[in-house]
Amino acid sequence: MADSEEQVTPDRDAPEEDAGGAERLRAAVRGSWEELSSAERAVAQYLTNTPSQGLLFASAQELGSASGTSNATVVRALQRLGYTGLPALKRELAADFTTAVAPEVRLQQRIAHVGHDLSGIWNDVFTEAQERLEHCRRLTDGETFQRAVSVLAEAGEVFCYGIAASETAARHLALALARTGRRSRFLGATGFAFADELLAIGRGDAVVVFQPGRALTEFTVLVERARAVGAKVVFVTDELGDAFADRVEVVITAPHTPTGITAEGLTGLVVADALLLALTTLDEPRAVDTSHQLTTLREQLLDPRPTPTRRTSRKK
Repeated sequence: MADSEEQVTPDRDAPEEDAGGAERLRAAVRGSWEELSSAERAVAQYLTNTPSQGLLFASAQELGSASGTSNATVVRALQRLGYTGLPALKRELAADFTTAVAPEVRLQQRIAHVGHDLSGIWNDVFTEAQERLEHCRRLTDGETFQRAVSVLAEAGEVFCYGIAASETAARHLALALARTGRRSRFLGATGFAFADELLAIGRGDAVVVFQPGRALTEFTVLVERARAVGAKVVFVTDELGDAFADRVEVVITAPHTPTGITAEGLTGLVVADALLLALTTLDEPRAVDTSHQLTTLREQLLDPRPTPTRRTSRKK
């Protein structure tokens, strides 16, 4: 392949796209072209000449095959271009795509992509899940994770907030924390009713917020309430970290799905499990004792002892 600047310009036949993720990609390629290897340039050229919706559903392996390189080269090229990985690129492209295309059209395109190949569907789901989880792991360093664990370990009570797709992770963390002997509860009301739940938060407590995007009024009020009473906030999000970083103690980035192929709350659930395991190891005796009590109570509830019957006397 010739090393000319023209090759990083999208094909004239490629569909025009609004400025945004696609334009940022092209700008990154132009700015980094001289530092890319020939194989990385092949990847860059393919990326810039492919419509966003085509990239959204592609795995690193598929992009490697299409560009005549490999999945490892795709990852290296994206890192050279300033992305942490393929999910990071997809997230930027998805923001433009979801704004411009109606949900039902996106669903139709997702169905058209996966087709009726059941083996392909199985692989697509696991590939995206693996990419999202690996991206999530890379975006949060050990120091950030330790700060989050410390906030929760020192809390008198942990409040876990999540609505809609984030509700599952919040409920899971609240229930699992209680099973290790820690005081915890789920928050999930919206609107006027949320005020009653906010009253319970006090000094020395901690709040774990699962909110991928959209700065909802409930979330903003929750953060301000925590700050006002002296509670600390751990924020698990995708898009809102920068906007709220100065108002919360810790931000853990949990990338959402760029395609809708995998569940929105997948990364939030895994983050919850990591926090839970860390907290369990910090106070093993309490966790073991609570687990024993839980097992005993379950056995009592499942004990098939016969129900006592009342004896009646017969008259002779």
